[in-house]
Amino acid sequence: MGDVVSESQVLGALRSVRDPDLNRDIVSLGFVKDIKICGGAVSFTIELTTPACPVRDQMKEQARAAVQSLNGVEQVQVTMTSQVRSSSQLGIGSMIQGVKNVIPVASGKGGVGKSTVSANLALALAQSGATVGLMDADIYGPSIPTILGVPDYAPQPSPTGRILPVIKYGIKVISMGFFLPRDKAVIWRGPMLDKMVSQFLGGVEWGELDYLLVDLPPGTGDVQLSLCQKIPLTGATIVSTPQDVALKVAEKAIIMFKQLNCPILGLVENMSYYVCSHCGQRDEIFGSGGARRLSEELQLPFLGEIPVATGIRLDSDRGCPTVVSEPGSFLAKAFFDVASNLAAQISIRNLSGELKQDIKVSF
Repeated sequence: MGDVVSESQVLGALRSVRDPDLNRDIVSLGFVKDIKICGGAVSFTIELTTPACPVRDQMKEQARAAVQSLNGVEQVQVTMTSQVRSSSQLGIGSMIQGVKNVIPVASGKGGVGKSTVSANLALALAQSGATVGLMDADIYGPSIPTILGVPDYAPQPSPTGRILPVIKYGIKVISMGFFLPRDKAVIWRGPMLDKMVSQFLGGVEWGELDYLLVDLPPGTGDVQLSLCQKIPLTGATIVSTPQDVALKVAEKAIIMFKQLNCPILGLVENMSYYVCSHCGQRDEIFGSGGARRLSEELQLPFLGEIPVATGIRLDSDRGCPTVVSEPGSFLAKAFFDVASNLAAQISIRNLSGELKQDIKVSF
């Protein structure tokens, strides 16, 4: 009769498998679950902190090979699952019970494609298997309804009296655009903006969400301040184009979030480069690499580059974002890569215990 492997031996072998983002082995991280040993057959589950893990398949193969190398093991079955962690052990709070992570997407200036990035990142996270919501807090120019193809949605109350968000392409969405006639403009002072933020957080039936992305208006105004003061935030994502003028204003947004004790999850460089559809030549029409250099200078994560492309613009205009309309394209891959990097930073933030739970303004 051959050797029978023990659970401790299996765990010992799996300690050689490390999560590259968290820089710890999967055993000490508590990822290994449900080890079963039946003779020479070993099965176990690896529970990751996000379904959008870019090294999911690589980690699975490393784990399988590590256990397969043990004496007495003839067959190894590895099941990969995920459980997104909350940004607080106690939950985010009564205002939005069930929402694990709130991620504002911000920019210093307008015109950098922040809403397009927000929509595609939300959809990319949802396509990975996460439950996702998108809150359009850009009240002066709400473009999310157009980008997602729901410009005429009329919100309805839920049985609890809260507003039911629209569900489009698998994500839950709320926007000021749903409540505003097309021939009207929002002309509000601070108290009304504060009330709108409260309504969109606590007055919407969000349900259980792994991620709630918040598309913020440009700048460093009342909406940003209200959001930071009302709930603990997992961290902000900053979108900028490559040119210096945009980066200098983006840095103001970074400074604002730091003053409000909201972590920065990383920078995204949108409209980073252009690839000719005829010859394939790359042209950096706005410059390139500025956001990467700024992230290095400020010691912040760089989440990735999104090209400028006619296809992205057309997809947004017709209400079917690129990650939905062309999921296999190199344009969609850019969004999926940024989404994976964002999810990794959220996992790092939540597992490191660095999240500040008490938001305090310290000018």
